[in-house]
Amino acid sequence: MPEAVTVCPHPVDTRTPRVPENLAYSLTLPAALASPAVARSAARTILEAHGLYDVTAAAIQVIGELAACACLFTPSDSVYLSLRYRDDALRISLYDGHPRHTHRRLAAACDGRRRSLLLLLACVMRACDGEWGFGASQEPGDGTRLWAVLPREGARAYGQQVA
Repeated sequence: MPEAVTVCPHPVDTRTPRVPENLAYSLTLPAALASPAVARSAARTILEAHGLYDVTAAAIQVIGELAACACLFTPSDSVYLSLRYRDDALRISLYDGHPRHTHRRLAAACDGRRRSLLLLLACVMRACDGEWGFGASQEPGDGTRLWAVLPREGARAYGQQVA
């Protein structure tokens, strides 16, 4: 009779507690129509794993808007998402491969188009007393960095209004 094989259990990481202050994640997503939904889903899981249930509603709205804009603008096949929690705020960055224009009028037109795509984001950030913007990125790949700083208190209040 063959000997029973036991499977080694997956060790639980007890060295790094899942608290907001340890939230630091980065994802590379395809520049595809489905990626904003994937980004929202991953962010929801990450935020809840770190006990940030109160910021989830605002954060997934912000992440979805930034991801959709990045996916529309990038000429490359992927975008890069970074989530960090520092100083009682969720810091969200999305990088796309669309280089900043050197011609003044082209840059102004492109920036205007981005701002028009991010009107809902602007409303959410205003309701949360947060900050957001976009500009040239040195990393990864010299494209454009879109960012938002979502204060926990403002995101909590936003979540209570939505619920």
